[in-house]
Amino acid sequence: MLYKDMTTTEDTIVALATPSGTGAIGVIRLSGPDAINIAQKVWKGKDLTKQASHTLHFGRIMDGENELDDVVASLFVAPRSYTRENVVEISCHGSNFIIGSIIKLLIKNGARSAKAGEFTLRAFLNGQLDLSQAEAVADLIASNSKASQQVALQQLRGGFSNQLKTLREQLVQFASLIELELDFAEEDVEFANRDQLKKLIFEINRIVTSLISSFELGNAIKNGVNTVIAGRPNAGKSTLLNALLNEERAIVSHIPGTTRDTIEEVLNINGINFRLIDTAGIREATDAIEQIGVQRTMDKINESALLLYVFDASQITLDDLNSDLESLKRPNVAMLVVANKADLLNHEQQLPLPHTETVIFISAKQKENIDELKQKIYYAAVKEQLNGNETLITNIRHLEALQKTEESLSRVLKGIDDITSDFLAMDIKQALHYLGEITGAVTTDDLLENIFSKFCIGK
Repeated sequence: MLYKDMTTTEDTIVALATPSGTGAIGVIRLSGPDAINIAQKVWKGKDLTKQASHTLHFGRIMDGENELDDVVASLFVAPRSYTRENVVEISCHGSNFIIGSIIKLLIKNGARSAKAGEFTLRAFLNGQLDLSQAEAVADLIASNSKASQQVALQQLRGGFSNQLKTLREQLVQFASLIELELDFAEEDVEFANRDQLKKLIFEINRIVTSLISSFELGNAIKNGVNTVIAGRPNAGKSTLLNALLNEERAIVSHIPGTTRDTIEEVLNINGINFRLIDTAGIREATDAIEQIGVQRTMDKINESALLLYVFDASQITLDDLNSDLESLKRPNVAMLVVANKADLLNHEQQLPLPHTETVIFISAKQKENIDELKQKIYYAAVKEQLNGNETLITNIRHLEALQKTEESLSRVLKGIDDITSDFLAMDIKQALHYLGEITGAVTTDDLLENIFSKFCIGK
């Protein structure tokens, strides 16, 4: 397998740490026991092997008598580096030719090309990061909003790991006592107080359940919230999209059925990305193309986390409104009901409203109450769960491990008074195993390959 041979850190690896392509500078990263010695072989300047850690040095990269570039070398002496190994980072000019030439020269002098994620893998193997922190590195690199950056930073700093570590340590203590009971099975003694164990399991279960329930929000922060704008033709859906984005993104016309395909744009509200999807109007299609558009609308609604149902407040009847709401409701899709064209209503006009829904009145054309609608959209997704301090699950691997932990702990509670110590120990061991999978206390080559192969080269 790709990563089986990478669990040894005896060789020295090299890769470009900055994005490929021409730029002002490129940073080439070396990590391993011979990183400084290999750099010194191609270096003209101060002797790098005699310099202190965390220092910068100006010099030249030489291929024999041929000068490749003027560079700055950053020195990180083990264990005071990202990988806990000797690390040299060479900042050179951002020419693809220069970068390629320097990397080839370093390989010629004893380094090898790094695989995807191998620097972070070494940080994990050398105890600098646990597995969930390593995954947070990838999330931080991929973060595209303030909220996703904050969640990734919180996990990178060990908030999630520390919480799991405490739970696991408490459970290990009881597991040890139950294992001790097995050694004295013939004497029928109990070293692990069952009432205390119950109390601990209830507390761990409470935290695990809370973490599981946080995944919906965590996933929304990490990947953005799928938000569909749907309604009847000429309800003002495209005008609303333009108003929310504050730009003319969608074609607006008084002719019904102008939007025949979905239009997708990203709107950031309070640090969270909402993927707005403007859809074809919902009605009986008059041609094959419109029929496809309406079907795509329904498909997008089924895949969404939030639905903005928009209706023309000056035209719709109560029966039509209730019929639309009933047909669009989905079990796992939050819905906001938006009454558009409120500026066309006169004081005497009685607006038909559903009794079971809170209606938000706006005028997309006049951009009235758009800021209020944005806040409603934000709170519909966040539900007051985001305060900056709580731990949120953003990784499906973590979610699955926590769900299996919850199942194992439920079996412990179910059999705590009835089953023998050996079966009780087995269920606790399973819970410990699943908790350990999250932080990397329990790993397999397949797991490491699945995680680190998704990293970028150079990280």
